[in-house]
Amino acid sequence: MSATATTFAILDSGKSAADLGYVMAAGIVPIVLCLLGGGVFADRIGSRRVMLGADCVRCLAQTALAVALFTTRPPLWVFIVLVMVRSAGEGFFTPALSALTPQLLGRGNTTDANALMKMAGSSADVAGPALSGILVAFLGPAAVVALDAASYLVSIFTLWSIRVANPAPALRDRHGSVFADLREGWTEFRSRAWIWVTTLQFGLFNLLVWAPFLVLGPVIAHQRYGGAKAWGLTMACYGAGSILGGIAMLGRRPRRPMVVATIATFGYACPSIALGLSAPVVGTAIAVFIAGIGSTVCNTLYSATSQQLLPPTVLARVNSYSTLGSFVLGPLGLAAAGPVALAIGIPRVLLFGAMWQVCASAVILCLPTIRIEWGPSLVAAAAAAAPIPLPVASSDSPLVAVERLGEGG
Repeated sequence: MSATATTFAILDSGKSAADLGYVMAAGIVPIVLCLLGGGVFADRIGSRRVMLGADCVRCLAQTALAVALFTTRPPLWVFIVLVMVRSAGEGFFTPALSALTPQLLGRGNTTDANALMKMAGSSADVAGPALSGILVAFLGPAAVVALDAASYLVSIFTLWSIRVANPAPALRDRHGSVFADLREGWTEFRSRAWIWVTTLQFGLFNLLVWAPFLVLGPVIAHQRYGGAKAWGLTMACYGAGSILGGIAMLGRRPRRPMVVATIATFGYACPSIALGLSAPVVGTAIAVFIAGIGSTVCNTLYSATSQQLLPPTVLARVNSYSTLGSFVLGPLGLAAAGPVALAIGIPRVLLFGAMWQVCASAVILCLPTIRIEWGPSLVAAAAAAAPIPLPVASSDSPLVAVERLGEGG
């Protein structure tokens, strides 16, 4: 709910599309700066501890933003500063979550686990934007941001209840320097072509496709579809598509997981095509629905493949490099979307991004490096890595999957 509320709090205060892009860019920069540190500390002190600290930071940032919205009309710099603080917590949380999953469940259960986690987040994506649009219309954005702050308290309580009885050995004894840890993670990252190739793909996707969609989509909705309510319902379709994609992935083991994941990325072009061709709101909602299906299929298979192939002692750091590469160009795309659209027109920006996405996915699909087989090669690679002992959770503490909202990683 918070993303929709913050977006329309900015627009309703008379600020421009360029201002919205600056705030969105401010939300990406701290993630980029903190991801590598998040991966190192997750491998050093444990994923759960890092996630708890990150949630505390995000709860405080959202509480401060809610107070500011309740009491005054905040200037642009307040939005930027508080969004940056919240996003710093996001940067630490993301790689820690990816490493925690196989520690809790074992390596053989990660595909279904990732699908279920994506479905849980997508269920919130369905209800969140739609409910946010209604609440923003009747109660204002401050109430929505306050609810988001409270949700982090639920996450903190849940993470505190989880117990990992047998963490990976590397989490207990780390005597090397932080820079040595970063070099080790970088070596593992660059030695696997399928990881850095797909990371490059998503870095350019965030620059040319998703950033313009996130900035220009609400502007179009504000001008043509009727504002926050219509945009919230449209984005809820993304979550609905993600749920359907998660259901479709349960129990599935495609022979070539990264090939299927790449095919799914063609769906990301649909929303930009719909908006660029001035489709009615129903057409845009259908396009966003298709993108949601592709998102879950792609992210589920990518995460499961990483968790199967990468040694558990470096999983958080490799994922931090991958996420860093995926998001590093995002701030530039968010900041430039508004000014470029003013210069050449919104439809041209969106349609160029859609064309790029189709071409990039087609090129990646032709590369031999992504033709990893789920059969003997993947099983052998997983067996060669250090095994992760199955943990024992405390009997009175349910395990709840917590997932961040983020695209293109």
